[in-house]
Amino acid sequence: MSGDEVNPAAVAKPVEDAQGDDRWMSQHIRFVQECKDAEPDVLFVGDSMIQLMKQYEVWRELFSPLHALNFGIGGDNTCNVLWRLQNGELDNIRPKVVVLWVGTNNHQHTAEQVAGGVHAIAQLLTSRLPKAKIVVLGLLPRGERPNPLREKNAAVNEILCDSLPRLGRAQLLDVSREFVHSDGAISPQDMFDFLHLTPTGYRKLSKPLSDLLLQILEEKPGERRAPLV
Repeated sequence: MSGDEVNPAAVAKPVEDAQGDDRWMSQHIRFVQECKDAEPDVLFVGDSMIQLMKQYEVWRELFSPLHALNFGIGGDNTCNVLWRLQNGELDNIRPKVVVLWVGTNNHQHTAEQVAGGVHAIAQLLTSRLPKAKIVVLGLLPRGERPNPLREKNAAVNEILCDSLPRLGRAQLLDVSREFVHSDGAISPQDMFDFLHLTPTGYRKLSKPLSDLLLQILEEKPGERRAPLV
């Protein structure tokens, strides 16, 4: 992608109300309202992978005690998350850490475009929240066996691993290798539909994430013990 080309994965867009029930916008408005009442130390934002995390015990055990908000909406891509953050979901809150997980739903975009979209969101977060650290979760492999979408997600992670540290306060946490067996298969015990995580799958993800968040939250101003990946 040339420097003059607009990245379609970094263009902020709300979700079109195709079903006519206005569910997506209603969720967004609820999040904006939560910003007026809450004082989170950690903000989670992204697609269904973030949204569903709140349904499992690991959320109550590891993340809720960190004064965390969950702004996940199923089906979101980078364009939708970018729009939400530009339109009220960062108002009135000053989290110390933002966990961003989005990109696997960007089916119409190339790996380079998806990585650029994620990078644009991280850049917005560092601009709007100048004291916050940004943790971007790497895209997980998907599908029971190796397939082109797995290759694409792996390429996105590789690009982000190189680009995010340039923002200064952003880093990638990639645990994708934990989910692929030696024969290349993904277990339904980890992903019930070979995309979304089971309680066991969330455990695999949440332990390293929790450890990193605790390390960041314990840092003193000007100190960085959490290494950039």
